[in-house]
Amino acid sequence: MSTLRTPALARQALGYLLVGGLAAVVDIGLFHLLVSRVEGVLLPAVASFLVAAVVNYTLSSVWVYRRQWRSLRRASQFLLFALIGLCINAGATWWLAQAFAMAPTLAKIGGVGIAFGANFLMNTFIVFRAEDQ
Repeated sequence: MSTLRTPALARQALGYLLVGGLAAVVDIGLFHLLVSRVEGVLLPAVASFLVAAVVNYTLSSVWVYRRQWRSLRRASQFLLFALIGLCINAGATWWLAQAFAMAPTLAKIGGVGIAFGANFLMNTFIVFRAEDQ
């Protein structure tokens, strides 16, 4: 079992930050469009997160982790962990909006930030682990 070297981890973290940033823009932008058309914040939070997850998986596979994106096992794992991230993201968005009477889009930004760290760790050490070339 090989270990992940610090420079590789730093490169992945930077790449994941960029890809995650793009996915966050997709997530927040789509959420902002949907929240004005759909009652509540949970459905727009879920829908925008799932679209962003597709962007994140594709770009993470090809660019950050340099793996084949057409892997059913990897895509399934990514989706499973994305659903965990979705629970963190949507739950935090709802909680921030309710507990602090925060504007929905601002609450969504908080939800994205909270879920980001968990998603990076799950993807780096489980979905795209170094031994899995």
